[in-house]
Amino acid sequence: MSVRVHRTSASALALALAASLVLAGCGGDEKDDGGDDPEAQPVAGGGALAQTWPLTGLGVSGDQSAAQKHPVLVVKMDNTPSSAPQVGLDAADLVVEELVEGGSTRLAAFYYSDIPTEVGPVRSMRASDIGIVAPVGATMVTSGAAAVTINRIEDAGIPFFAEGDAGLYREDSRSAPYNLMADLEETTKAASTDEEARPADYLPWGDAADLPAGQPAKTIAASFSGGHTTQWTFNGGGYVNENSYADPKAPFPADTILVLRVEVGDAGYTDPAGNPVPETKLEGTGPAMLFHNGRLVRGTWSKADLESPIELRTQAGELIVPTGHTWVELIPVDGGDVTFTKK
Repeated sequence: MSVRVHRTSASALALALAASLVLAGCGGDEKDDGGDDPEAQPVAGGGALAQTWPLTGLGVSGDQSAAQKHPVLVVKMDNTPSSAPQVGLDAADLVVEELVEGGSTRLAAFYYSDIPTEVGPVRSMRASDIGIVAPVGATMVTSGAAAVTINRIEDAGIPFFAEGDAGLYREDSRSAPYNLMADLEETTKAASTDEEARPADYLPWGDAADLPAGQPAKTIAASFSGGHTTQWTFNGGGYVNENSYADPKAPFPADTILVLRVEVGDAGYTDPAGNPVPETKLEGTGPAMLFHNGRLVRGTWSKADLESPIELRTQAGELIVPTGHTWVELIPVDGGDVTFTKK
């Protein structure tokens, strides 16, 4: 099912979001019906889940509900020196970092439990994003995309807000094209529906006590190409991005770094500078490295298709991701590398 790129009416938006929620329900694991449990929340596609957030696994506090009247919003964010300071990463539930042309990376920042007023700078989406956002029926927030990418995004039934749509504006204090920002509260209002449905869990959340012992790993160097390596240090109970472009007062609070080694192909077109645009293949299977609490657990990841959730395993069985805020690195099998130190 295809979805129009721009919102022309409230009914069109509702139809687009309903389509995306159906995809999320088909991609997620079936859950036991919560029955009359007041703490259970409906899940897109049927069933119910306890009051936990789908993108972190953390419990819902106070009078909040895990079933919101808006979809998961995924903001495509620039990740080059020109983006500094990135705004709003501290409010993201989860972040996925992916390779783009020229050896650089771009971020897909997921928002559901907390919707900030300012996020950015917002940049364009890629076909790689289909496998990243489809499992939770997300709506994307982007500056736009090449025509071939828009066609593929539409064919995948993924709705998105682009420049000119609700909440997107240019910030005069920044230089174009790195000055497109999003008032995510305004965008969320435009994306809201009368339906409440909690998306399926993005990752197999669990208790950190259930992780295998693994091995010490205090620093991480996740290399996407010869031109970009994301560096992490375990410090104070979480992971610090040592070469981040985020506002230093509001970094992403990474509890876990999940590295998935992925196949990367050619998207079939070039950017304005003539660089081939890569396409990450987030389906199939590959090696996984889960860094948590200063230790590394090795395993494998699998994803039956672009719409399916990510599953993780070790030789002993299912591998869980500790509840909390997770940064996912999609590192190419060819041309990428991951190294770490014990101290």
